[in-house]
Amino acid sequence: MSSRNPVKPWHSLAPDKVASELTVDPARGLPVDEAQSRLAAHGPNRLAEKPPRPAWRKFVDQFRTVLIGILVVAAGLAFLIGDVKDMTVILIVVVFNAVLGFYQEQRAEQSLAALKQMLALKARVRRDGHKLEIPAEDLVPGDLVLLEAGDKVPADGRLIEAHSLAIDESALTGESGAVGKHVDAVSDLAAPLAERTDMAFMNTVVTRGRASMLVTATGMDTEMGRIAGMMQEAPESATPLQRQLDRLGKRLALIAGIVVGLIFLLALYQGEPLAHAALTAITLAVAAIPEGLPAVVTVTLALGMRRMAGQRAIVKRLAAVETLGCTTVICSDKTGTLTLNQMTARAFLHGGRRYAVSGEGYAAEGEVRAEDGGVVPDLSALLLPAALCNDSRISDGQLIGDPTEGALAALAAKGGVDARAAADHLPRIAEIPFDSANKFMATFHQDGDHIRMFVKGAPDVLLARCAAVSGEAGEQPLDDGAREDLIRRNEAMASRGLRVLAMASRTLPAGNFDPASEQMPQVTDLTLQGLVGIMDPPRPEAREAIALCRSAGIEVRMITGDHKATAAAIARELGLAGEALEGRELDGLDEAELARRIEGVVVFARVAPEHKVRLVQALKREGHVVAMTGDGVNDAPALKSADIGVAMGITGTEVSKEAAAMVLTDDNFASIVRAVKEGRTIYDNIVKFVRFQLGTNMGALGTVLGASLLGWPVPFNPIQILWVNMIMDGPPAMALGVDPARHGIMDEPPRQPKAEILTWRRLATLAAFGSTMTLGTLAVFWHGLQSGNQARAITLAFTTFVLFQFFNVFNARAETGSAFAQHLFGNRMLWLALAAVLALQIVVVHWEPAQAIFGTTALGLADWGVATAVASSVLLLEEARKLANRIFRRMFGNAGA
Repeated sequence: MSSRNPVKPWHSLAPDKVASELTVDPARGLPVDEAQSRLAAHGPNRLAEKPPRPAWRKFVDQFRTVLIGILVVAAGLAFLIGDVKDMTVILIVVVFNAVLGFYQEQRAEQSLAALKQMLALKARVRRDGHKLEIPAEDLVPGDLVLLEAGDKVPADGRLIEAHSLAIDESALTGESGAVGKHVDAVSDLAAPLAERTDMAFMNTVVTRGRASMLVTATGMDTEMGRIAGMMQEAPESATPLQRQLDRLGKRLALIAGIVVGLIFLLALYQGEPLAHAALTAITLAVAAIPEGLPAVVTVTLALGMRRMAGQRAIVKRLAAVETLGCTTVICSDKTGTLTLNQMTARAFLHGGRRYAVSGEGYAAEGEVRAEDGGVVPDLSALLLPAALCNDSRISDGQLIGDPTEGALAALAAKGGVDARAAADHLPRIAEIPFDSANKFMATFHQDGDHIRMFVKGAPDVLLARCAAVSGEAGEQPLDDGAREDLIRRNEAMASRGLRVLAMASRTLPAGNFDPASEQMPQVTDLTLQGLVGIMDPPRPEAREAIALCRSAGIEVRMITGDHKATAAAIARELGLAGEALEGRELDGLDEAELARRIEGVVVFARVAPEHKVRLVQALKREGHVVAMTGDGVNDAPALKSADIGVAMGITGTEVSKEAAAMVLTDDNFASIVRAVKEGRTIYDNIVKFVRFQLGTNMGALGTVLGASLLGWPVPFNPIQILWVNMIMDGPPAMALGVDPARHGIMDEPPRQPKAEILTWRRLATLAAFGSTMTLGTLAVFWHGLQSGNQARAITLAFTTFVLFQFFNVFNARAETGSAFAQHLFGNRMLWLALAAVLALQIVVVHWEPAQAIFGTTALGLADWGVATAVASSVLLLEEARKLANRIFRRMFGNAGA
């Protein structure tokens, strides 16, 4: 594949000069052997793909967390002192977590690969004077490519022949309307892509006409390749959850290191053997670290990913699931994301009256309504030109042809005009194709002894060619007053973001018309039938989705390559209120000025890909968590730079899907809101089991530390601690991960990106839980030691500590309200997990093979009763505190904690 070469200003060169530079005869095309030689020199016409991460690297990456690192060190320490059993169990836990994370990442990639299956693009070329169809990746600079309506442009090229050509460049430039193309050179060497009207670009679509072009760039040398290269250079962002868990892991490691060091030194000072002191240190290290946390986070995110896939969203990176939950700004592309990318007639003027049109897209669903509330008259004088001066057709709601003409065809159908029947009744016998210089199209239809001329075009052009206008009282002369009134109405429609087309007609005697003549009648003395306002309408569901974002405290910004007036009008319809800026205005702002103004701007129009990346980065510097949605090639760099990029699966380009962290398979902006809710719920549930597991760790650390300071034997061994952290805590914690969303979760503002999972208030609560577990477990341990049976005392303390987790899980579920509220039985998985925990603990205590592994002995019924009564205190004390808090608030207002 070729590297990016210095770009020649092909658009400013005449066609013959381009052919000379490329050493090709346009009449014959490249010789076959020369094409093969150039293919070897330039490489295939495809975009460079980032080499896939090898499976071994994905697996190794699962070990790159602080928590896992501490466990590996603990396993190494156990090995050094000859404790092979503890080392083996710890390593099994580590490998289990790695395998789980690796499996889920592989599944995500496989889901995306299934989404990306597409047919290889073909191209029609002329080589050695013959027309051939070849794979698009075999194109080379100098190839002559033949294009017609419906074709996807396979490479960048200079047009050398164009007949009524229009190309949809929305995927590249953001322009919602098709762009008229011609072969005349563009003199401005620095003309932006949207104004290079003599060029065609890779991945754009021909909507009307036919053309031939000389390929000027292939693969990574194309404009699409340039953007793909920018995307590859954009750095990956760590998600908020990744950053918080990393900080949490480092803090726990620091605490564990200090405590373990002190206890190790204390044990040596007390004269304990080195091996015993090391075993105590290992136990403490394992007690201080929530070993199950990485696995539970992975499983919870994976389950969230699976639920989101069921809701038409495929997540590529597991940890990105929760990022939407703290998103503060969604930067959305307009065309195809907030809008349908289907031009639609929304309003028109006819006979001096204004009409509104309902329905979106190219389906005939919708109706015409007079804005004055009166009866809708026969509109055929306007709708016949709309239907017959038209080269598009609509089949089963799908457009074949130009989007603007599709909007007119759909309008005619909504107004009751059957285009096929009308064409049979008034057959077309001649036409004047649309030309960007004339700015109109005219068709001529046989009507008995008359010829009906139908014309559509730019309002200012047709007004100059009209002598009459259709008014309320019929056809009237177009005097200066009527002309000025129409100009004002045209400007009013344009100010609403509508693209306005004028429709006109004229009747000629058939005897004076020769359809075979090259000299067509003058398009003058027309009767203006009306003005039609067309726009790419907002998706109906996007309005509601944006309203829900607003209630959830999430700002929505529209970033588009389209015109400022059009984008602002769409924004108003969607309920986005604020300032609109153009890309050239952004160029005049330094970083400080941009930071000052960016909060008040909701529409950024006429922006280039570089602008989009700059805006995303500016918002991130202001402390926002930025989600970027889009479907075009031009969105890819910003999708990569954002905290989470969301691409469209149906209309989205492969480049945008590759750049994004999440792909919506239904292209529905409303799916973003569902993803936000899912992300918030996931984070809420992660907080629940972090509180749950850290309460366990505080209790375990306090128990081991307390026993050491009292000079007692260590009440747990490392395997028992791992059993609690992974097995006894793991299933309930995972069950917390599928807790249903709290009521009102979407009525809260996004959490602050720098907000900690563990606030001081939460830490104080966890310290209280840990203290309760420590005191209760040590008390039971002391009680057991009085019998003189250390194995029974350890088993009793171990069982009591496990049962503490059984009751503490309800504290974790309900941070503020009572654990015995209506949702107590709302999570079936939690109750199944708790039943499994009890059953497994009974097995560990009473089954001989398990006793040998865990160092336990059988307990009597009275022992189980003592353990249960003591363990329930953690829930009963917390419920008493919450009750007192509620009573206090009712009596004295919202003060108190």
